[in-house]
Amino acid sequence: MSTQAITAPPAVARAKLKWGRPAAWVVLLLLIFITLFPFWWVVRTALSAPKLMFSDTTSLSPVGFTWNNFARVLGMISGEEAVAAGGSGQAINFFLFLRNSLIVTSLLVVGPIFFSALAAYAFARLRFPLREQIFFVYLTALMVPGIVTLIPNFILIRDLGWLDTFQGIIAPKFLMTPFAIFYLRQFFLGIHPEVEEAAKIDGASLFSIFWQIILPMSVAALSTLAILTFIGEWNDYFWPFLVGKDESVRVLTVALGIFRSQTPQGAPDWGGLMASAVVTMIPTLLLFALTARKAIDSIQFSGIK
Repeated sequence: MSTQAITAPPAVARAKLKWGRPAAWVVLLLLIFITLFPFWWVVRTALSAPKLMFSDTTSLSPVGFTWNNFARVLGMISGEEAVAAGGSGQAINFFLFLRNSLIVTSLLVVGPIFFSALAAYAFARLRFPLREQIFFVYLTALMVPGIVTLIPNFILIRDLGWLDTFQGIIAPKFLMTPFAIFYLRQFFLGIHPEVEEAAKIDGASLFSIFWQIILPMSVAALSTLAILTFIGEWNDYFWPFLVGKDESVRVLTVALGIFRSQTPQGAPDWGGLMASAVVTMIPTLLLFALTARKAIDSIQFSGIK
C-alpha cells in the first residue's frame, strides 16, 4: 500500500501566509505595549505637576509638564520651592544613596563572580576527592529559599558588630553564589581542553591558564552573569534595609521606601517618588546598553578560534 502526503491546497496555504504574519506582529506589539506601559506611566507621573497630577488621570501624557520633581530629587531646588509647586517638601540625599548603591552593587558583582569563577573552574577541570558530592551540595543550595538563611545571617552580622556598615550588607554574598558556580561550570565544560593543554606544554601554571586564557574566553558568560547579578543586587531591598538603616550606608531602594513613608499629608509624594525611580533605573539601563551587545554577539562562542 502506498501512502501519499496530504498537502494543503495552494489557496489555503496562501491564506495562512497572508494572515499569519500580521497576526504575529499584532500579538508581539501588544506584548511590548503591556511590558513598556508601566515604565511610561512612571515617567509620565515623574513629569507631571503635583498639583495637577490627579486632575486628569486618564491622560497618557504628563499633566502640567514640569522638571521640578527631578530637580528636587537631585537637590536643585529647596523644600520651600517644592512645597510651593505642590510637592511634599521632603528631599532625598540622592547622590549619597547613589554612591552607597554603587559601592554595594559593584562589590557584590565583582566579588561573587571572581570567586565563583574560581570554584566553577575547579569543579569543571580539577580532579579531587568528593568533587561530585561537594558540587551536589552546591546545587541543593539553589533550592533553599533566601528567607531560610536570613535570620542566621542577621545574627552573625549582629554578633560581629557589622550592623549599619558596608561589610554587613556585603558579607553574606561576597564570596560566591550557587547559581553563579553552576552557570560558569557549565560554560567552562564547553571550552575545549586542548586550549589548556597547549598552555600547559608552554609552561603556564594553573592560575595563569585560568586568568589569561579561560577568563578572556568567557567574556560572554561573565557579561551575562554580571548583568543578572547587577540587576538583582541593585534592586535588592530587604537585606540592606535590615542591616543598613543608617543614612551613611543606606542604599537607594531603602531610601525610596523611607521617602514614601515620610510624606506629611499621608498620601505618598508620587511625583518625587517616580522621579527618583526613573533616575534609579538609569545605571541599570546604561550597564545593559554597554554590555548586552557584547554578550549577544559572543553567544555562539567556540573554544577554538
